[in-house]
Amino acid sequence: MDPMNIYADPRTENVRADFTIDQNWEAFTDEEHGTWDILYKRQMQCLPGRACDEFLVGCKALDLGGGGIPDFAKLNVELKKLTGWTVVAVPCLVPDNVFFEHLANRRFPAGNFIRKRDQLDYIQEPDVFHDVFGHVPMLTDRVFADYMEAYGKGGLRAGGFDRLKALASLYWYTVEFGLINTPKGMRIYGAGIVSSHQESIYSLEARSPNRIHFDLERVMRTDYRIDDFQQTYFVNASFKELFRATVDTDFAPLYERLNPCFDFTPTAALETDRIYTRGTQEYGRAGGRKMDIKPV
Repeated sequence: MDPMNIYADPRTENVRADFTIDQNWEAFTDEEHGTWDILYKRQMQCLPGRACDEFLVGCKALDLGGGGIPDFAKLNVELKKLTGWTVVAVPCLVPDNVFFEHLANRRFPAGNFIRKRDQLDYIQEPDVFHDVFGHVPMLTDRVFADYMEAYGKGGLRAGGFDRLKALASLYWYTVEFGLINTPKGMRIYGAGIVSSHQESIYSLEARSPNRIHFDLERVMRTDYRIDDFQQTYFVNASFKELFRATVDTDFAPLYERLNPCFDFTPTAALETDRIYTRGTQEYGRAGGRKMDIKPV
């Protein structure tokens, strides 16, 4: 995101130094609260059996279905009690350095607006439903909450390496569009999926996308698309695997190995990938071994 374009947005006129604004919850209209309720009800009819338990438990713990757009002041009481995180209101997308600073200090920036009724299935810029319903339930899980903090701290250290695109790809394929393998089967945890009715179904049940076992460097070398369903999803064995891959890696030599541009397209499937096969209990490499997983 170009910082100059961000600060040219008229919505940023009265932002604080950390890009936050007051939520001003009382200013939301009945129609806006109703839009949240429509979206929430639709997703909660779709996600049981598809979203991971950590997400569903988080929704309940934070009472996101209590009626209307959540009041951040009330939401933060429960969230901070659970993992020390809070949600802060922002007017639009924030600059990278500001975003990393918030995450590194266990603050999640959420857009202070909600989509129109004719945009229920797609909105170009993340709104409060995507940011709060999609992201915040996972912040009630201690391991994932620690991963998000570690990602923010990593982002702050990455500025001198000119590899923010690679770091953005890591965020995209985990926090936004990640899948996880569980004893109950493959499940969704990425916010971009759980907040989308159609992609919640597509990501697990469509035949076309690759579902590849998570490998940190492979992820950071892979381009992604923002205008359609993903053609590649990366699957974690556990949130501990995701956290350890981040905190145990010295990113400096990794950044030196990475090219400024991505090496792999969003549709690439490599001989070395461990690809999960839809509807089976197996994943494997081309000509390689297979291992058991639960069917989706």
